[in-house]
Amino acid sequence: MSMDFIEAMNELERDRGISKDVLFEAIEAALISSYKRNFNAAQNVRVDMNRNTGVIKVYARKLIVEEVLDPRTEISLPAARDINPHFQIDDIAEIEVTPRDFGRIAAQTAKQVVTQRIREAERGLIYNAFIDKEDDIVTGTLQRQDQRNIYIDLGKIEAVLPLTELMPDDKFKHGDRIKAYITKVENTTKGPQIMLSRTHPGLLKRLFELEVPEIFDGVVEIRSVAREAGFRSKIAVYSRNEEVDPVGSCVGPKGMRVQTIVNELRGEKIDIVRYSEQVEEYVANALSPSKVLEVQVFEDEKMARVIVPDYQLSLAIGIKGQNARLAAKLTGWKIDIKSESQAEQEYGRPKTLSGEMHQDSVSVD
Repeated sequence: MSMDFIEAMNELERDRGISKDVLFEAIEAALISSYKRNFNAAQNVRVDMNRNTGVIKVYARKLIVEEVLDPRTEISLPAARDINPHFQIDDIAEIEVTPRDFGRIAAQTAKQVVTQRIREAERGLIYNAFIDKEDDIVTGTLQRQDQRNIYIDLGKIEAVLPLTELMPDDKFKHGDRIKAYITKVENTTKGPQIMLSRTHPGLLKRLFELEVPEIFDGVVEIRSVAREAGFRSKIAVYSRNEEVDPVGSCVGPKGMRVQTIVNELRGEKIDIVRYSEQVEEYVANALSPSKVLEVQVFEDEKMARVIVPDYQLSLAIGIKGQNARLAAKLTGWKIDIKSESQAEQEYGRPKTLSGEMHQDSVSVD
């Protein structure tokens, strides 16, 4: 090996962070395999590469025995003492057996090892860069598409966005910029694989964190998210500061903050509700935009019975039960919705209650 090769190893260590010693050890291990494959498969050998000059030598390692049965792996004591007079039986003697044309094989092997290690190091750097971004948002460019996936160029790597993870109104073409949520980062035999989604509830959460400074700063906290991507979402927010309105913070001046998110999600409707430790209040808020008259809580069943005005029943349930379903998912409680008339008939409640419950929520179309 030339000094140019040693200098190249030093540059790799400086520029790419690949340890020179690790590269030397990998090359030596590969050269042992190359020697056995090309010269003597049965011989036990050690390859030494000088770290300063690049000179490569191959040594046959032979067991010192009284009677030699296999000269490829054994050596007699008198022959061993010609090399070193201090050798004893059962010691290992090393004899240089470097082939004359081994330099060509060594150069080719070293190139292959270094190329492989560079590739592995680059994959490791990419994996380490993206594993910290799992459960976060990235923006990339649509590179190509097949029958199952869209492939997004993130700069150093191509991420996979399955077509099943697109929202119903998502329509993209080559070169479009796409914002998506990283669901999984894996280190596979082919390198890092990054899986994306635009339907995951985490996308909605991260978008609010980007758009709402109070959430980013930790003053307002997102307690729960329920989402049916492309149709409707509910997000429960809580303020650590009594002087800060969590719902108003998320809506923003003239609704600009939440409208930016709605636009990114192709017009997905978003209900922003105030989280409450009081289950009755939390469930009532979660059923926004429907008005609620009363909430009865059954702790053992973790179920809430909600009574709404007759004219609000269909709104409370939602199209195909969507509003009730999302409210249940948001709160973690089963929700049984009854109209005021149904409650009177089934439970003997008076037809007219004291009035609607106070609800703190905003719905954005």
